[in-house]
Amino acid sequence: MSEELPVISTSPLHKIALGIEYDGSKYYGWQRQNEVRSVQEKLEKALSKVADEPISVFCAGRTDAGVHATGQVVHFETRAQRKDAAWTLGANANLPGDIAVRWVKAVPEDFHARFSATARRYRYVIYNERLRPAVMGQGVTHFYHPLDADRMHRAAQCLLGENDFTSFRAVQCQSRTPWRNLMHITVTRYGSYVVVDIKANAFVHHMVRNIVGSLMEIGCGNQEENWMAQLLAAKDRKLAAATGKAEGLYLVSVDYPENFALPKPPMGPLFLAD
Repeated sequence: MSEELPVISTSPLHKIALGIEYDGSKYYGWQRQNEVRSVQEKLEKALSKVADEPISVFCAGRTDAGVHATGQVVHFETRAQRKDAAWTLGANANLPGDIAVRWVKAVPEDFHARFSATARRYRYVIYNERLRPAVMGQGVTHFYHPLDADRMHRAAQCLLGENDFTSFRAVQCQSRTPWRNLMHITVTRYGSYVVVDIKANAFVHHMVRNIVGSLMEIGCGNQEENWMAQLLAAKDRKLAAATGKAEGLYLVSVDYPENFALPKPPMGPLFLAD
């Protein structure tokens, strides 16, 4: 009696992209890790239930522990055929309340959430009052010394363009090069909030948080405006300020070539417009 051969599915593979939002305060970062909570693990479990098969996702940028996102982009491949509403509403029904799918789009075979991206944009939100907040405390960084946002903005402009960001690169960074192209950086005050908005082709490890940490030293008057230029030229992480806390940092958008036609929802977070 001959053995039965396993049935091999002939269904075609579909590549799907999703826009993801999450509050990272209860997670040890994006990346799946053993024995700790990660955003990737929760998302893959939810999508696997919708697809009724194991799903692995790839993201545009692996955020650190405590960091949030309103514009994370992921992709995955599946043989399951589902309507768009199944991927969005179905995934959201199976996700914890602090992770949500914002949009879905079928993408061609050559799309990759990380490698197709041409730029990433982050916003860092500082609550600048003497006393700490109770509401949204995990979504902002509290800094009690008065900050001069205009001074911080002027100091940051020296970082624009192609530069060696060694002074703002974590010691454990595994990138092959410290060179990055910074496309824009603005510092703006909205009442009690100071927001640093920064966009680059890519970022070295802790780059945004290290830049913000040094800008706050300038904003509160501990350093002169030209200190940022001096730090950039020095290429020495030990000379810069302490790393800004994770709570205030959001990945708000990722740029892709227009031919992929991905949705572009409002970036946020909170009260911030585009």
